[in-house]
Amino acid sequence: MNHSPPGDGVPCEPDVPLYRAVLERTDWGLLQTAFGSGEGLPAVMAQVLVPDATVQVAALSELREMVGHQNTVYEATAPVALYVAGVLTHPAATTVRPYRDVPIRATLLNWLAGTVHDASDEVVGLIEQYAPGFLAPGTTVAAFRDLRPMLFRAVAPFLQDRHGDVREAAVVAALLLAEHPAPAEHRDPLAGHARTLLDTSSHAPDRRVARKALEAWGHDVPDPAPFREEPWDQGPHSDGRGDLEPPF
Repeated sequence: MNHSPPGDGVPCEPDVPLYRAVLERTDWGLLQTAFGSGEGLPAVMAQVLVPDATVQVAALSELREMVGHQNTVYEATAPVALYVAGVLTHPAATTVRPYRDVPIRATLLNWLAGTVHDASDEVVGLIEQYAPGFLAPGTTVAAFRDLRPMLFRAVAPFLQDRHGDVREAAVVAALLLAEHPAPAEHRDPLAGHARTLLDTSSHAPDRRVARKALEAWGHDVPDPAPFREEPWDQGPHSDGRGDLEPPF
């Protein structure tokens, strides 16, 4: 298998779950991570399916370091993102996190949103000012961005989830994924979700994603915050290992 992400023909058989197809059909040892080859990724990815929130969150945190270190997209980022998207419907995604009463599915969606944000229009547009050709066809980032329609289809079913944390995480991920032209037809209903998020979310980074999407799509939005930080400092909020600790 070459270094491009396994977007074409995955899965080949309709009864093969996406996560399993990606895991089994990717030559992980050939793919670059932040710390060398990806040969160790399958062992970490398997822990995401362990129905224990402590194990799952630790695995997602480790995956984030390996394929998203310093907000960078690596060769292994795309197949790992496809794997995480495929796990969204797995029974293990319903594991409840201690002290929060939140299913791990929200953490999976937040992981996807954060990873997609690293290749968002705003972030890559800024980088291209200093590195022309950064988005040229065939580059690692361009290949990852090509997967956004597939990732959107995995996220979309959770936009109406009964759990508020899952809904918000799905909305943030979907807003970022809908920057791709293919899901553009979904932008009008997504705008409604974005407005709800602006009204109800307690997470400033998530509200910023909603605001930027509405602005990009020509919608009126409330006055922006009085200061501006760099886009990589304003990605979707993370809920990593620290949330495994009891509140004080």
